[in-house]
Amino acid sequence: MAHQLHGQWYRGGTSKCWLFANDEMPADRAGIAQALVAAFGSGDERQLNGVGGASSTTSKAAVISPSAIPGIDISYLFAQVGIGASGVEFTSNCGNCASAVALYAIQNGLVRPQGEITQVRMVNENTRSVLVADVATPDKKIPSNGAETIPGSSMPGVPVNVFFENVDGASTGELLPTGGAMTQLAIADDFVGASCIDAGAPACFVKAAELGMTGTESVAETRLRLGELIAIRSAASVAMGLSAEDEVPSPAVPKVGLVAAPADYTAISGEKIPAEAYDISARMVSMFDPHPAIGITSAIALARDAFVEDSLVNSIIADDVLSPVDGTREISIRIGTPVGVISCQVQLDELGHVARLGVRRVARRIANADIDLPMVG
Repeated sequence: MAHQLHGQWYRGGTSKCWLFANDEMPADRAGIAQALVAAFGSGDERQLNGVGGASSTTSKAAVISPSAIPGIDISYLFAQVGIGASGVEFTSNCGNCASAVALYAIQNGLVRPQGEITQVRMVNENTRSVLVADVATPDKKIPSNGAETIPGSSMPGVPVNVFFENVDGASTGELLPTGGAMTQLAIADDFVGASCIDAGAPACFVKAAELGMTGTESVAETRLRLGELIAIRSAASVAMGLSAEDEVPSPAVPKVGLVAAPADYTAISGEKIPAEAYDISARMVSMFDPHPAIGITSAIALARDAFVEDSLVNSIIADDVLSPVDGTREISIRIGTPVGVISCQVQLDELGHVARLGVRRVARRIANADIDLPMVG
């Protein structure tokens, strides 16, 4: 393994990701994992000896390659890097980091600016999902900074709309890998009703009331129920065919969280969010801690579940929300998260079926750096 890596550090949405050109990394995933563990300082919970951010939303990376697939500009391998453990997860995707990957592609000459908006078509190697990012390129110039903000951060960045295409069954081959819109999961001596869906990423949603919660809980309050949520994730992993009963499941997938009907709550910023400002609440888990907002792949899966008849999300969201605005084929689903309301755009085809789903993000390059890897032995 080389003793130095060149990478670029990006903010993408509510995450931070280290991005690497494919020729900086070994050709196989085992070698990539070894390099990332060393670069991030993964064995330490603070990642003190590396470039990791010591949280699930800031300990991420992607390896980016030009694509040979017709109609696709780039491909990227997403990596969730371990914290306090020398491991790397390649089982999922990250929509926040996808916005950073799209900006990286333009800033590094993989895609040329096309006009006021430049489209970057990407394939995620983890899930084989196709993503389309619309990046703001005013005056057909390569952007370096932007002025737009999103819920979860007051810091501005370059606007990037990230859309997911062909999301159904991306990981398991089935939109509903358990065979139905609802599944009963055995947890300890009880059963919990869940919607298990594979759309963009495998995900499992449980009604907050099943755990005696309201869905308006703070991150700290959700953390108190983390053990139950992780147990639900483990059971869902088996039910969805992602792991065997005697196998340690991935901490990255399925995405797991609580959903509920809208109610008044207070966001992390102190902003009062009224029930009428959103359509469904979500409190998600990211690896081994509550997510401070919502992962974009989780938002995509939740929005897709809204269109599955008799699913949990479908039963919570009001019928009129799922009807397109007059003269369009687009629907906006507003999700109440700990940081505020995040909207997911759903675009329908001429038959009324879900064609693609997207979320508006912002991105910015933070650093362009050589990372010195620790010497071993």
